[in-house]
Amino acid sequence: MSNEEKPVEEQLESETVEEPVEASEAVESEESDDLAAQLASAQEEAAKYKDQFIRSEAEMANLRRRVEKDVENAHKFGQEKISKELLSVADNLERAILASESDSAEVKALKEGVEMTLKGLLDVFAKFNIVAIDPQGEPFDPQLHQAMSMVENPDVEPNTVIAVMQKGYTLHDRLIRPAMVMVSKSAEQATTIDEKA
Repeated sequence: MSNEEKPVEEQLESETVEEPVEASEAVESEESDDLAAQLASAQEEAAKYKDQFIRSEAEMANLRRRVEKDVENAHKFGQEKISKELLSVADNLERAILASESDSAEVKALKEGVEMTLKGLLDVFAKFNIVAIDPQGEPFDPQLHQAMSMVENPDVEPNTVIAVMQKGYTLHDRLIRPAMVMVSKSAEQATTIDEKA
């Protein structure tokens, strides 16, 4: 049977089968290489964006914590300025009580009034977490106390607070005014300090 006698469909099938198989495999190989390269590129880009996202989330969490801490500190220590100013009022009230030693009726009534006022002020201090530092007899702490002078005193340990000239105060455990104190020193310290001078 010749080509002319074959039906047209069979002729077309035989022509398509005769195409080289190697060319189609090469095209498929190039397409799969292109797809693999595109997939690798897309995966790299996805990894990069995922890393950026994770970093952004961590940065936002840190920022959120920092802002919360700042707001908390603003609430805690917002009254620090007025607290410092009120400390002198408390000092003056305490001095007035110490100065009223008379037994007369007028002075006693005045002293009671001042004591009640001081008690009210100290209650307000307690309400707002303002705590007095009265280190009489305690070891000297330079973070809480300010030494005004050193006095030789053999009765107590060296570097012990022997007198408080002015109380110190803290606000939420933050020092707002150091206690002004007189500190004891030993005889050895006195001679060493004098020799250095």
